[in-house]
Amino acid sequence: MTEFNGLGEVSGKRVLVRSDLNVPLDSGRITDDGRIRASVPTIRALADAGARVIVTAHLGRPKGEPDPAYSLAPVAARLGELLGAPVAFATDTVGASAQETVAALRDGQVALLENVRFNAGETSKDDVERGAFADRLAGLADAFVSDGFGVVHRKQASVYDVAQRLPHAMGGLVAAEVAVLRRLTVDPERPYVVVLGGSKVSDKLGVIDNLLGKADRLLIGGGMVFTFLKADGHEVGKSLLEEDQLDTVRAYQARAKELGVEIVLPTDIVVADSFGDEASARVVAADAIPADTLGLDIGPASGKAFAAALADARTVFWNGPMGVFEQPAFAEGTRAVAEALTGVAGLSVVGGGDSAAAVRTLGFDEAAFGHISTGGGASLEYLEGKELPGITVLED
Repeated sequence: MTEFNGLGEVSGKRVLVRSDLNVPLDSGRITDDGRIRASVPTIRALADAGARVIVTAHLGRPKGEPDPAYSLAPVAARLGELLGAPVAFATDTVGASAQETVAALRDGQVALLENVRFNAGETSKDDVERGAFADRLAGLADAFVSDGFGVVHRKQASVYDVAQRLPHAMGGLVAAEVAVLRRLTVDPERPYVVVLGGSKVSDKLGVIDNLLGKADRLLIGGGMVFTFLKADGHEVGKSLLEEDQLDTVRAYQARAKELGVEIVLPTDIVVADSFGDEASARVVAADAIPADTLGLDIGPASGKAFAAALADARTVFWNGPMGVFEQPAFAEGTRAVAEALTGVAGLSVVGGGDSAAAVRTLGFDEAAFGHISTGGGASLEYLEGKELPGITVLED
């Protein structure tokens, strides 16, 4: 292969690839390399085509200046292992090390630049400052490939502005993500079931609002469920609650009834006396949560009910765990949903973020799911109907 997604001949060209390598680290050790593995196919395809591949990415939220805690050095080592070839590492983003590293590349070789967010221009809201940084990034390359789906909802220099300055193409990962999300929003196969969890209703308002007119069933778990239970007049104890969203939730419930969309809430909850208190974990009815406890997972009966509600689905989108899955006592609700998704006959989509992490943490085979997204925030914004700057800039 010598051509890549409309860029023409790439052999001998310097190709800047925006990947999403924002992986969790523990004392410099990568604890989940899912995003790195997802980035490998596009990088390898370009290298195999003879391109001189320059990868740029971010890690964490440094404050626009170098911070050793957020260095991509461990990622460079892991990327090289996965590619089966050394990955040169530049110790800055656009400075002397980056220029020297890129100049030393030969056809088919790969380099990774240091954390792009070490430069304040990357995330600047000022078009001029962001553009000036994009000029320096673009100056390292002859073409640009956007393959970091987890950041395409951000109008940032390495995502948006660079694409305006170089011949550009969509990478395989981004193309696959967009194709799957279109299947969720344009004439989805039915029944269409959406499973939402995670901590806050406010994080999912746009998705609920947009999908109420498209989904057949909406299953609600995680911390956000307690706002729904409170809206129905139930005690939720010390559970996570967004009082300011109660009227919004009631409005959604009324609208769902009008549209014939079934909202399924848990009937039992795993509660504890305090967060992380596995010793006191017990199951109570969802309408009888003791005032001195907090809910940390959906209960076993709810897990079975959610699985039953997914059994005949032909399209499923899941975003957000059902409980604090990192702790065994509060992981079974999330496990039940994940298990049910592996049996979906049609399209099952795990919507990135904590849901994707849960699938891997709980030991599921990723191949058992139709698609595991690499970008939770980008997926949600797409399903809200928002334009994603990193996608629209490529569509010219």
